[in-house]
Amino acid sequence: MTASEPSPVAWEPLTPRGVAAFAHARLGRLLLVQFIVAALAAITVNRFLDDDCFPTITAALAQMPDQGEIRDGQLHWHGNSPQLLAEDHFLALNVDLDHSGQMRSPAQVQVEFGRDSVRVFSLFGYADFRYPAGQSFYFDRPDLEAIWGAWEPDLLAMAIAAVVGGLGLSWALLATLYFLPTWLVCYFADRAANFRQCWRLAGAALMPGALLFTGTMVFYALGALDLIHVLLAFTAHLVLGWIYLLVSPLFLPRVAPVAKANPFLAGH
Repeated sequence: MTASEPSPVAWEPLTPRGVAAFAHARLGRLLLVQFIVAALAAITVNRFLDDDCFPTITAALAQMPDQGEIRDGQLHWHGNSPQLLAEDHFLALNVDLDHSGQMRSPAQVQVEFGRDSVRVFSLFGYADFRYPAGQSFYFDRPDLEAIWGAWEPDLLAMAIAAVVGGLGLSWALLATLYFLPTWLVCYFADRAANFRQCWRLAGAALMPGALLFTGTMVFYALGALDLIHVLLAFTAHLVLGWIYLLVSPLFLPRVAPVAKANPFLAGH
């Protein structure tokens, strides 16, 4: 394959050859496919929040008393303690004013409201976050249900925008970081690619990892995987991007050899 041969059409970022095709594609083609991949990730996050997180929050609010507030760094709770508010396989919410440890949930993330702090349990242990001093917040069912009902659709929309925008920005920054190593691979492998083409290839090489992590989140939301698998998949999606950065340039056209003049024919 030489530099003069036509490049394949860039349409899939799943194989090294498919990723390499984006090097010679228009920038608009790369951005379009990146947008589709980012949209798939955003839809996955949206469904995860809508199916696995937000219903638990809604159920927890329904169990809260009619009166309560957080004032001057203290939770004023007019209900039982400890009390489980709601839980599913991912998220649990409970109140334990003294953080007594009597209400440990099997959920992968547990948020416990204490007298002066919120304690978040996870795979990594727990962390305490103290309530802000000198401020007041609603902590009762009527007010929080009204606030949650108003903000829930907006939070889902903001999550979609954050995922799409965050992935697009991170891909652009990482492509800027990776394009020079990609060019070096092309140079030593005698592959035809300039800096701009290497930047597009680097941007395309990040999409297979994003698709891997998106698929992992789908199975995680279905309960087929746990948080450890998600962490492993997060690491794997980074490594996969580096593998594509090294392998995909080998599927670019070779640099056409330069014909050398025969010195014995000079002057004839």
